[in-house]
Order: sequence, then C-alpha cells, then structure tokens
Amino acid sequence: MTPRTTTNVGIPVASDDESLTAGTQGPILLHDHYLIEKLAQFNRERVPERIVHAKGGGAFGELVVTGDVSRYTKAKLFQPGARTESLVRFSTVAGEQGSPDTWRDPRGFAVKFYTEDGNYDLVGNNTPIFFIKDPIKFPDFIRSQKRLPGSGLRDHNMQWDFWTLRPESAHQVTWLLGDRGIPKTWRHMDGFGSHTYQWVNADGERFWVKYHFKTDQGIEFLTQDQADELAGSDPDHHRKDLYESIERGEFPSWTLKVQIMPVADAENYRFNPFDLTKVWSQQDYPLIEVGTWTLNRNPENFFSEIELSSFEPSNVVPGIGFSPDKMLLGRVFSYADAHRYRIGANYAQLPVNSAKAATVHSYSKEGAMAYRFNAPDVPVYAPNSYDGPHADPAAAGDEGLWSFDGSAVRAGYIQHAEDGDFTQAGTLVREVLDDGERERLVDNIVGHVLDGVREPVLSRVFEYWRNVDEDLGKKVEEGVRQGSDS
Repeated sequence: MTPRTTTNVGIPVASDDESLTAGTQGPILLHDHYLIEKLAQFNRERVPERIVHAKGGGAFGELVVTGDVSRYTKAKLFQPGARTESLVRFSTVAGEQGSPDTWRDPRGFAVKFYTEDGNYDLVGNNTPIFFIKDPIKFPDFIRSQKRLPGSGLRDHNMQWDFWTLRPESAHQVTWLLGDRGIPKTWRHMDGFGSHTYQWVNADGERFWVKYHFKTDQGIEFLTQDQADELAGSDPDHHRKDLYESIERGEFPSWTLKVQIMPVADAENYRFNPFDLTKVWSQQDYPLIEVGTWTLNRNPENFFSEIELSSFEPSNVVPGIGFSPDKMLLGRVFSYADAHRYRIGANYAQLPVNSAKAATVHSYSKEGAMAYRFNAPDVPVYAPNSYDGPHADPAAAGDEGLWSFDGSAVRAGYIQHAEDGDFTQAGTLVREVLDDGERERLVDNIVGHVLDGVREPVLSRVFEYWRNVDEDLGKKVEEGVRQGSDS
C-alpha cells in the first residue's frame, strides 16, 4: 500500500499537485498551511556550508584492534580485540560545496569513533603536517586560499603572497605540490591525526603520540592534467568512487599505526615535537600497529549523516589527551564553536553526532531544536542534593595534563636543534622524492605560479624554493621565466 503524504507532524495532506487558491485564477491563500510549510522548509533545507572543508563525503565503518598498545593508553577503543563503530568524512579544504573533488588541495580525514566512554573524534588530513603552527594565523591562511573580495575569483598571487610571508608553510606546500597533492581517490591516500596527542596508560604514565592511517589499497595519485580533466567531466569523482566501491562490496581499509614518544624525550628531540609543520622521523620513532579500520556502510541519507556530521578535537575519551601543540589547542575551541553556529546549539543531539555506545548525563539544556531532555525530577544544576549527575574524576582521568610555565607570553615554539622552516621540506625534496617526483614537483610549481603570480610576490616565490633546495629553486625560476616569455 502506498503511504499517504502528511505534514511534518503527520497530518494527511489534501494535494501534492495544486495549491489552495481563491477560485481558479485567484490568488493563493495564506492558510494553505502545507504549501507554506513546504516552501518554508525548502528555503531552509541547506544549513550554512562549512567555512573550511565544505565539499566532502563519507561512510561508516569499524576499527578492529589487532595489536597491543595497552602499555601506552587505557583508552578502551585501543585495547586488544576491541571493535568500535566509526564514521569518516573526507573533504577538500578550500573549495566550496560545488567545487571539483580533484582540485589540488589537502584532504580532510575526520574520524568519529562511537566508544563506550563517549565519542572520540580524530580530526586530521591526508598530510602529517600543516601550513602554519599557531591558530592566530588560521583565519588569514584560509582567506588567502579562498576568493578575492572584489572579483570573487580564486587567486594564486594571494596564495603565494601568504605562503612566502609565512615560510613555515614550506613543508606543507612542498607536499601539496608533489604527487600526493591530488590523490587518485580517497581510498588511495593515507590519513593522519597530524597533531601530537597524549596517551595515558592505566598506571598514569604519559606518552606523546601521532596517528597514521596507512591505506591498504596503496598510494595512487592523479597528474595535474588528469585532475583538470576530471574537474570538468566528473567533478564528484572522489565522492562517487567511495560510494560505488562500498556498494560493490569492495570495502576500503587502512591499517592504523602510531608513533610513540616518551614524555621525557620531547624536550631534547631534534625537532620540536609539538610543531604541526614538522614530522617525527620514523627511524627515531617507528610505526607501531594498532589495528585495521574498514569502511563498510554508505550513509542512508547524505545530508543527515554526512553534511550534519560534526567532528571536534575537543572530543577525547579517558586515556587520550591534548598536548602543547598550539594548533590543536586552538582547534579544541574553534571546531565545536563552528558547529554551534552552523548546525545549532544542540548539534550533538543529532543521531549521527550522538553517543551510540555511551549514556549521556548532561546538564546542557534547551536551546533551538532541543529534543533530548532529562526526566523532570533530575536537577538542572550541580552540585545538588537530589541524585543529579556528578563528576567522577576517577572515571575521567586527568584529561592528559602536562607541566608548563605559568607565565603569560606571546611567543613561538622553543627552537630545537634541527628546527627551521625549510629543513624538513628540503629533506623531503632531496631524500624522499625520486627523480620523477622531483620533476613533477617542478612542473606543478611552475604551472601554479604562472597562473597570475606577479611581483613583488614572484621574487619571493623563487627565494622560497631556493631556501627549500637550491637546485629546485633554480629550476622553478627557469621554468617560470621561460613560461612567461613564451
């Protein structure tokens, strides 16, 4: 039997076809409440798009722990044999909702784990580093990657102006303009927590940790020409590939690994371990296997389960904490605040964002779109004398605290022995990339710079790449000069 149309509260609707009018040719009547509901809902069926990571897609899956990292963390989802339902959202960073999937851009890699101790969100990218190291620079960085206020056009000159004035960007820009800057699909890229986090074990011992999701499909990428062609012929290439692969039963998977640094090592490590523009050498801190993470279910409704999904680094569970990573600490505030603006104060009550394996006892109340509430006999304040919820320090742990100087300062990171804005970028070029990768890197840089970069920014671009690697900078300048003359 075909179900009948109803209003949003279940009242049967008289017609799907005609509005209520005053006679055949008269005006539409305001009391056609279903027409008003339908049009008003339509006018509001889009929430504001994300300021960053607007274009994306995702799926549900499961983390199965196959290794034993219990000596490093008491977090239940990482104990041997644990199985945890999860959600992921992949995305581009700078593009809007309608932008092509294959623009050269970092890819967001945000994972939500529905654990019995509450939701744990690991919000990272497909790169282990980022363009900047302090959150006060973040709005400026994003604006430089967006559009000009006058013409509304994207502008490479604006991008390079920011990058060359912020040389800490060199490591990430080198990564971005290399082969991995345009992954073939989301399935064929690695993911990283990027930030340095803290793990705490059952004895209270602390460790610094970095997350690596290593794709089991292998790393594959698109050339710039391939990506440009797909941008025109198949702009949703990555979103479609993920959905169709899961529908076919070809479930993509990643091996989750971590790097562990004893807290005592951090002070004298050759790079500042909390600087988001740096990596830890895997020779110094080898990868340790945690488990297999597999995506095996597509969303039933893209809007409700992907667009309304929220991820925030502030969601950590017992056994996991923060670190002195300034970018991480800034994001701990900004992500949840962005969700309250974009989705509403009660975004955590939406099914995709709510705790699935944990029970919620919260004093948060009311606000727009609230539909979860405590029984009327539960007090709305704490402390109270009537058996309302109360904090349990033993269950929460100490949230991964650390010692620090109590002085208020505006200062950068403490410089370690081998720190420098261009050091790791140069190592990447000379010691990691092969000849073919270096050649494509030069071609990608030259093509990007020729698209509108002008003086005085242009001269700084050449200096920027000479600081990364003298030979690379020479080839970039030669390529741009030749391209300008042709």
